[in-house]
Amino acid sequence: MAEPAHRPPPPLFRTIVDPIRAFTRLEAAGGIALFGAALVAFVLANSPWREGFERLWTTPVELRFGPAGFEASLRQVIDDGLMTIFFFVVGMEIKRELVEGELRKLRQALLPGIAAAGGVLLPASIFFALNRGTPGEAGWAIPMATDIAFSIGCIILLGRRVPRPLLVFLTALAIFDDIAGILVIALFYGGGLHVDSLAWVLALVVVVWAVARLGVESWLVYAAGGVGMWIALHHAGIHGTLAGVILGLLIPAVSRRPARQVLREVRRHSELTLEVSETLDTSDLLYLRDEVREAVPPLQRFEHALHPWVAFVIMPLFALANSGVSVAGMTAAELTGPVFLGVALGLFVGKQLGIFAFTWAAVKLGVADVPGGAPWSRVYGVAMVAGIGFTVALFIANLAFGGDPALLKEARLGVLLGSLASGLSGMLVLRFLPARTTRAVPAPATEPA
Repeated sequence: MAEPAHRPPPPLFRTIVDPIRAFTRLEAAGGIALFGAALVAFVLANSPWREGFERLWTTPVELRFGPAGFEASLRQVIDDGLMTIFFFVVGMEIKRELVEGELRKLRQALLPGIAAAGGVLLPASIFFALNRGTPGEAGWAIPMATDIAFSIGCIILLGRRVPRPLLVFLTALAIFDDIAGILVIALFYGGGLHVDSLAWVLALVVVVWAVARLGVESWLVYAAGGVGMWIALHHAGIHGTLAGVILGLLIPAVSRRPARQVLREVRRHSELTLEVSETLDTSDLLYLRDEVREAVPPLQRFEHALHPWVAFVIMPLFALANSGVSVAGMTAAELTGPVFLGVALGLFVGKQLGIFAFTWAAVKLGVADVPGGAPWSRVYGVAMVAGIGFTVALFIANLAFGGDPALLKEARLGVLLGSLASGLSGMLVLRFLPARTTRAVPAPATEPA
């Protein structure tokens, strides 16, 4: 096939599509979309259309294959189905960081791991202290989570006022938070373990692992394994969304061929084609595409393909379905209830104090250095931003209080206000405090693996 003629895009395309593309390429775009969806949900839940808005999420969705099938509400489809894809991407992000990112070396991972421990233990302790012995006790894990999209978005919006090493520190901390949240969901928010179904889960894990080792790269194969794991986990009494995490950790992170070898072949083929042919055959482009594809591991390909869907479709849908808290008719007792206070104070007070205290102690004990030699005011501002819980916090709230609408309403409001207070105060601290830096501590010549 000969080289096709090039046509400029129509004006409508340049006017509408190009700005959308530019927005989606922004690092903070996911957080902005998530905030916009949450704001829309909150406004609609407190508008004259609130009843219709709530009916939308309780709309029954039915899927049948002959006698077999299932029925659930639209909100359940999002929370239990689409959020599995969200956790799949989380699992792949964790694996990528373990293989080639900030969690690859012990010294790099030590400080954010210690900080995350403080950001998990203190918020959970605050919530538990306020709710011990009450029906709200089951929500102790809600304020543990840091929302990576929101928190990273806030930091990126501040630009150079936050040193790059602190952004990396926050990213690694949020990943540790995700790991802790995943373990908590698996261990404490199931429906009672069934060993026979767990055997099926283990068998499917072994099959998917073997398929990955054999070099299979088809997304259909892994999707089938993920669906099987979701069903088996559900019957085992464990929340099915964890199938996404398990599957993400099993996706191959190694390419078929070394990248340098592929790039040399692409350069050789491109130069030869341009020398011998005046018109470009588009089959040559297909050949080059296949060559480059072999240098990209399945993990990075899947993550790259799914990230826009997760950031701009799944997470905003989840926010729309779960952030609509009506404050009409709320009493002072509800606004000072132990669940609301436990979540809001856990996120706003517990997260920042826990992260900062554990980070400060680790640095003073010589376990690690301040990221990039940043001043402690900057570290504290980042710790405040890490109090944005949102996505995983709302998810755990649904698991803890799905059968108690009153407590769920308190928990959701606590998540929204605690996250909002953490984000705004953290950004103000990072925006207006002096940006001086401390003397960076030299890194050792060699780091333990």
